[in-house]
Amino acid sequence: MQDVLESNILRFWLKNMIDEENGGFYGRIDGQGTLHAETEKGAILNARILWAFSAAYRVLRKPEYLDAATRAKRYIIDHFFDGEYGGVYWSLDSKGNPLDTKKQFYAIGFAIYGLSEFARATGDAEALDYALDLFDCIEEHALDHEYNGYIEACTREWGEIADMRLSELDANYPKSQNTHLHIIEPYTNLYRCLKEMREVSSCNYVPSIGAVLPVGITVPEETFERIAAALRNLINIFTDRILNPETHHLDLFFENDWTRGAGALESYGHDIECSWLLHEAALVLDDKVVLRKVEPIVQQVAKASEKGLCDDGSMLHEANLDTGYVDTDRHWWVQAETVVGFYNIYQYFDDETALKKALDCWDYIKRHLIDREGGEWWWSCDPEGNINHHDDKAGFWKCPYHNSRMCLEIMERIK
Repeated sequence: MQDVLESNILRFWLKNMIDEENGGFYGRIDGQGTLHAETEKGAILNARILWAFSAAYRVLRKPEYLDAATRAKRYIIDHFFDGEYGGVYWSLDSKGNPLDTKKQFYAIGFAIYGLSEFARATGDAEALDYALDLFDCIEEHALDHEYNGYIEACTREWGEIADMRLSELDANYPKSQNTHLHIIEPYTNLYRCLKEMREVSSCNYVPSIGAVLPVGITVPEETFERIAAALRNLINIFTDRILNPETHHLDLFFENDWTRGAGALESYGHDIECSWLLHEAALVLDDKVVLRKVEPIVQQVAKASEKGLCDDGSMLHEANLDTGYVDTDRHWWVQAETVVGFYNIYQYFDDETALKKALDCWDYIKRHLIDREGGEWWWSCDPEGNINHHDDKAGFWKCPYHNSRMCLEIMERIK
């Protein structure tokens, strides 16, 4: 895992994606290996780069990873943050100017994820300040006080927006499983970061954006309580609203009042990813009552995801039960989450069959998805093992996140 992380994934990004002319990182390398230097720069890509190199530095302490993480942090703060209205822009042009200024809460969540991981790795108060500021943005502008849950998007000025879709592949509904998954994920990391900092606290700290204080930071108890309450609420949203109680799959799209929409869809990659992220949230929250409620559900969701498992060890992406369509391509991110999700079941519930599923999928990744010559992973391959050269090697949605996280998760879990 460490060899793939360092020699295959992170080396690719350090060698090919640093934009020395305009700052930050390039926006795209296509599936043929061609750099598109003029492509827009997405908030999701840059926040995931920040997370990946921050986490790698936290675990391995190599200076080149800190340099890349610092570059990503600086670029996000200096270019993606909206100094007038708050939040982060959806995208910039290649030179770093605002391009699409909508506020997609999925992207804001990833900015929290990256910034909080940088703070975990370095004790940097500026990164923590901005992460806490973005937490406030989500709680103020996305939280539905009538029906609970978080909406998808707003205009730059936090007004209503007609098209709330995360991408052209999504249905246009005000709430989704995917956005909630990637809000619970950063909230978990932010809470964990604050807990770790409290354990090594050496100075009083009052958040003020731009402050730079030494390692060892304390925050007001009220801040802990607010984030813990939000995390507890998100766990309940998953168990009580997003989880389909009949199938134990996660439903994908919802109206404001939680009426399920867009038909009978199953996303096996999100099922297995949610199983371990939901468990992680409960473990970090460290509430025994919540954990007792969550752990049976974690196992049920992981079990439901097995519907997408194939004989070759891989996991299918998703299926539409209404139309009968099944996406049989083996997407890179789905395989990475499959390894972590089933290893989590083995680790916490002593399920040897889950370990075999994780190992089989890891073998599939090594056989089919890792580009041993060019670096990084292919986007996907078909059931016959033919590589998808059409979709990006690196880009708006193809980031060093799912695969580097898989490596780091396994490395930290077995050390």
